[in-house]
Amino acid sequence: MTALTDHVPDKHIHPAAPRKSLGTTAWENLPQALVKLDPRHLVRQPVIFVVWVGSVLTTVLSVLDSSVFSVLITLWLWATLIFANLAEAIAEGRGKAQAASLRQTRVDTAARRLLADGSEEQISGQDLKVGDRVVVEAGQVIPGDGDVVEGVATVDESAITGESAPVIRESGGDRSAVTGGTTVLSDRIVVQITSKPGESFIDKMIALVEGAARQKTPNEVALSILLTVLTIIFLLAVMALQPMAIYSGDRLHLVVLVALLVCLIPTTIGALLSAIGIAGMDRLVQRNVLAMSGRAVEAAGDVSTLLLDKTGTITFGNRQAADVLPVAGVDRTELLRAAYLSSLADETPEGRSIVDYALAQGFTADITSTPELLRTGAEFVPFTAQTRMSGVDLPDGSRVRKGAGSAVAAWVHAEAGHMAHDVDEAVDTVSRAGGTPLVVAVQDVGMPPRQLGVIFLKDVVKPGMRERFDQLREMGIRTVMITGDNPLTAASIAAEAGVDDYLAEATPEDKMRLIKAEQQGGRLVAMAGDGTNDAPALAQADVGVAMNTGTSAAKEAGNMVDLDSDPTKLIDIVGIGKQLLITRGALTTFSIANDVAKYFAIIPAMFVGIFPGLAALNVMGLSSPKSAMLAAVIFNALIIVALIPLSLRGVAYRPLSATAMLRRNLLVYGLGGLIAPFVGIKVIDLLVSLLPGMA
Repeated sequence: MTALTDHVPDKHIHPAAPRKSLGTTAWENLPQALVKLDPRHLVRQPVIFVVWVGSVLTTVLSVLDSSVFSVLITLWLWATLIFANLAEAIAEGRGKAQAASLRQTRVDTAARRLLADGSEEQISGQDLKVGDRVVVEAGQVIPGDGDVVEGVATVDESAITGESAPVIRESGGDRSAVTGGTTVLSDRIVVQITSKPGESFIDKMIALVEGAARQKTPNEVALSILLTVLTIIFLLAVMALQPMAIYSGDRLHLVVLVALLVCLIPTTIGALLSAIGIAGMDRLVQRNVLAMSGRAVEAAGDVSTLLLDKTGTITFGNRQAADVLPVAGVDRTELLRAAYLSSLADETPEGRSIVDYALAQGFTADITSTPELLRTGAEFVPFTAQTRMSGVDLPDGSRVRKGAGSAVAAWVHAEAGHMAHDVDEAVDTVSRAGGTPLVVAVQDVGMPPRQLGVIFLKDVVKPGMRERFDQLREMGIRTVMITGDNPLTAASIAAEAGVDDYLAEATPEDKMRLIKAEQQGGRLVAMAGDGTNDAPALAQADVGVAMNTGTSAAKEAGNMVDLDSDPTKLIDIVGIGKQLLITRGALTTFSIANDVAKYFAIIPAMFVGIFPGLAALNVMGLSSPKSAMLAAVIFNALIIVALIPLSLRGVAYRPLSATAMLRRNLLVYGLGGLIAPFVGIKVIDLLVSLLPGMA
């Protein structure tokens, strides 16, 4: 993993799905935009459905009483509908292209299922059930999603992530999950299947990127309700104009009333709203992050507390044993032996590094392998997040433990009733150096437990992290580092990285309590995790980002999956979520300001014949009422096309305070929304006034 000092470059789920120019994409998606003219589709978008009803009405009126004005108004109303559908079709089209490339990775693979007696049988991958164990060797395709329960291998995941570099998948730890359809390049592994046929990770990815699983987010629903209410209000207002006109001695043509209604209602944001949401999820997909729902993307934009695991996120994560510090009266060889034995059952990278370090220091175990220990009756105590210790109970009755200082101290105290050796000074020395201390203790037969010394695990903070956290602070986001290290080590790393707070010696229960406490204060919480012990916290967090390399339980619990398994990407996910909210807000601001400007073009033109005094409001100096109406309708359609690239790309996000962001939006999109119609409608009016029948 590398530290991110800027946004992650855009990547694609599959290299066979390159980006095309907007013009090419628009032409390719035009047929789909025409299909979306079906009223059964448009009825789900009330604003656009009103435009469709108006277009049908003006079409009938143009046939019954044809004129250049009515025909042109009708054609541009239909163009407005097509442009509105085109924005959504382009956004969906990108997902369909990615889904098509993913479907190419799905093959019916033969599986070597392990039977209870240790023998194998060949079956189709479609016949596998949850809990089955399969053998996969070099050159073979993994038949289904699962966790590696035996062995270690390099795996080609380019079909999923687009990355050609192979990755390591191994039993134990948090890098055990494998995805069906990927290929083992070396060695042999045993995989326990965790998903049913048809419900694999690739199947879920296809549904998500294709848009089939997308639902409107709460903010999107709220904005849709607001737009619907505004549409109803303007509909009632337009319906009231005809009686007023008749009372004043004139009658307005129905085509004019429809044109007025379409220009008054918020058609711009109504047309782009769906595309903005789809494009937000698409931007995550470009960065190899799958959002299980639009709600998660939206929540990322409102996150106020960010929980980050220390190992692999803030630090490089490859903690390695660098030294051992024996206490007074303990021989270094004795400490190395105990460290070696207590780490044999520890499948974490740290545990394995301790075994390697002990052997590299010249220690030769009297019993050197795990199988030999098991044959002699030894019982291993594996490391867990709850006990934070690992060790072994030897056949002679002696016991060896290694783990966090407080956990080992509690074990020693519970067994002996007093502290055999004080290792606080050694623990503090390692902690102040920014390392992770692991205390080693042993209990000989008939003797109380005694602490032998401390193992020094060394880790390094990733470069650029302080700058990233400074950016988050400017955005109003509080960062909390979560670690299983003791408070001194946690404080040292937190100060070096520049986080706002830290949680030391964290258990899964501690993470849950912290998340709930933040949420009770009205804050939205985001966190990243990869282990089974992270699953409860991922499920509780408002934005839970599971690593693709993590366990199946973690991926099921989170509402996002990072295919690159880069926890620092959580910072970019927050930026993308904020960009989605800013884009929606900016275009809504532009749309409303845009509509206000159109009122000055249309209303004076409509009623100047009845109330000549309204001519003073014709500040644009438009040629005639008909040309003014047609120019406004044309501008209303073209502005949708002009804003499609912005809705798909998103408004550029900068880490600003809410006040500064609002000020910027009002100046750029509010003021721009007022000025653009004055310029655009005037230019179009000069052109359409040359047409016959526009006087």
